[in-house]
Amino acid sequence: MSATENKPEPRPYAVVAGVSMRDLLASCAAATAVSTPPRLPDPEALRPRAEHRKAA
Repeated sequence: MSATENKPEPRPYAVVAGVSMRDLLASCAAATAVSTPPRLPDPEALRPRAEHRKAA
């Protein structure tokens, strides 16, 4: 048996650290979603309903 036969195969760094790439990407997406401020509502939605009735 040679010395090279007993060597374990190198593992990807993410697996060695205990985190899969899928979990890492999911956590980044979650952090982005939480840290992004909410969008402003559509100006049309902010218009009072009484104005819509007057136009009709």
